[in-house]
Parts: sequence; C-alpha cells; structure tokens
Amino acid sequence: MASSKEIVQELLHSAGITIDGDNPWDIRVEDDRFYRRVLTDRELGLGESYMDGWWESEAVDEFINRILRAGIRQQVRGNWKIYWHYLRAILLNLQSKHRAYEVGERHYDTGNDLFEAMLDSRMNYSCGYWKEAENLEDAQRAKLDVICRKLELEPGMRILDLGCGYGSFAEYAAENYGVDVTGVTVSRNQREWWEAHRDPDLPVEIRLQDYRDVAGAYDRVLSIGFFEHVGYKNYDKYMEVVDRCLKREGISLLHSIGSNVTSRSINRWTDKYIFPNGMLPSIVQIGQSMEGRFVMEDWHNFGPDYDKTLLAWHKRFQEAWPDLQEEYSNRFRRMWRYYLLSSAGGFRSRNLQLWQVVMTKTGRGQPECRV
Repeated sequence: MASSKEIVQELLHSAGITIDGDNPWDIRVEDDRFYRRVLTDRELGLGESYMDGWWESEAVDEFINRILRAGIRQQVRGNWKIYWHYLRAILLNLQSKHRAYEVGERHYDTGNDLFEAMLDSRMNYSCGYWKEAENLEDAQRAKLDVICRKLELEPGMRILDLGCGYGSFAEYAAENYGVDVTGVTVSRNQREWWEAHRDPDLPVEIRLQDYRDVAGAYDRVLSIGFFEHVGYKNYDKYMEVVDRCLKREGISLLHSIGSNVTSRSINRWTDKYIFPNGMLPSIVQIGQSMEGRFVMEDWHNFGPDYDKTLLAWHKRFQEAWPDLQEEYSNRFRRMWRYYLLSSAGGFRSRNLQLWQVVMTKTGRGQPECRV
C-alpha cells in the first residue's frame, strides 16, 4: 500500500510539481507530517501546514494554479470533518442577521494599518480594472469609473452602496459625478477610517448597518465585493432589498467574485481564517435570485484582473512587513501571504471569476450602456 508521501508525490507530479524541485512552483517539505495532513484535511490541511512552516514554495500562487488546473482537489477524498462543514452550511443560515457582523469583526477589523499598507490610497478592497492601467492606483480608479459609467450616474442622483467598505466608491462617485451616496458596512474599523478621512464637503453618509435593514428610494443601488458575504440562503433577500430600494427607472450593479460551479459551502481554510461564513455564487444562483425581478443588461467577467490585483497587494504587504511585524506574528504573515497568493492562483487557473452584473427592473426602458 502506498504511503501518504508517495500518494502526495504522485498527485503533485500530475500537476507538474516536484517536491524539492528547481522550479519556483515546486515545494520544499520541512515536516513529513505534511503528507498525511493534506490528504486528511485537503484545503484546510494545506493552508494550515503552510502557516505552521511545514512546507514552502517560492511561487505559492503558481503552485496553487497548477493544483487547480490539474484537478487534484477532486482526486483527494475528504473525511467526516469535510462533510460536516458542508452539512453545516446547508442546515444553518451562516449569514443570518445575528451573524452579519462576524466577518467585519474577524476580517475587516483586523487592523487599518494592515489595509492601509496593502491597498491603494482610496482603500479599495476589491478587484481593480487593469485594461489600460499600469499600476494598482490606476487600476482601482479605472474600476470605480467604469462602475460609475455603467450606472449612468448623473448629478443629484441618490445612490445606495451595500457593503461599502471604506467608502472608496462613495467618495469617488460624489466627487466626480455629483451624486449623493449612502453606504452601509458591518465593519466598525471601516466606518471609523472613513470618518477620519472623509471629505466633509461631499454628500456621503456611511452607516454601520446590516443591508437587510436599509430602507428608502434610490436612483441606483450597487454592491462591490459584498455579495460574497450574503450566502445562498439569502440571495433572494439581497435581491428583494435591491428591488425594494431601487426606483422603477433605476439601475443596479453587482460586483462579485463568482464560482464556476454551484456550491453551498466555501473552502474550509478560507472560512476558518479569512472570510467566516463566506460563499461564492454561481451564474445559476445569481440568475435564479434575479428571476422575476430584474432584467440582466450586461454580464462582464474580468477575473484575470484579480490575479494582478492580488499580486500588487502582496507586493505592498511584503514591503510593509518590517513596519507591521511588531503588531502581527510571523504565523499571521504566513497566513496572509497564503491568502493573497493562493487567491491569485485561483483566478489564474480560471477556477474563480470576477463578475460585474448590470440589472434593471422589469418594464424599464433600455439603458444607454455607454461602457
């Protein structure tokens, strides 16, 4: 019977990865417990063993890209803990109102110093648009502007930004398009950062509030990098909120990471360490939640741009580490590095997508679609 080491070696070989090889994407195993751990716990075991220093790679992003493209995940059979994770997502509403603030507390409130070091000057914590951009700053500005143009913003409009983050879109749209923006977030740190850096002359309000509690009538409703926290049990509720708050002639935009397959759970490592209770929607799930409420006007995929964005964030994080290491442990550094680079590998493999979906209400006239 083959040993755990032999099985892992064979699986990695099928992806063009060699243990102690010379390629940047090859891995060096520092602790032989790695082999059994990764076979037993799959994604969770792979990520945790990296955090523990049991293996290393010069190019974690390319290592993950090759694993995903070779379909190794499907070849490794999990144990009861993996199936319990799946059942938990089915039986419980992991994104219910009483859990809504958990992702803010455990991820977005990690530390504003960390995000200031990693992100662009506007604190965009979502995919940039690199079509004509040469750096992170330009890519994030281009992303904000393409959203504004897709929404056909005009001076005086009232805009609702669900899951507004640090207020980057709200401030940009108010400054450059003359609109009034209300944003909601479940992160206290994000709202406090916006309060400290806001332009008091701009008509922007950021609230600490769950999206389900929002009321009022708005000309435009959007979310950027928020739908990933809604959860499949609440996709209909999200669309109900958009429908309720969007005026009849309004336009809505959904900017979200997407999955190629329909699922009811998330990668266990990501759930445990990065985005608790997160979930990536599929085309089917988004379409079903829209049905009967909205017309899909445009579906734009620029997933490969997230690869570039994540690598830019990782570069900035690495450069800032000497100033951050007094506040964060080395295990945190390895966790954050693995998060950024494994995510980049996920987009490079086309296992993950980045979608912008433009929607209008049924019965509305055709938008101009200037983008």
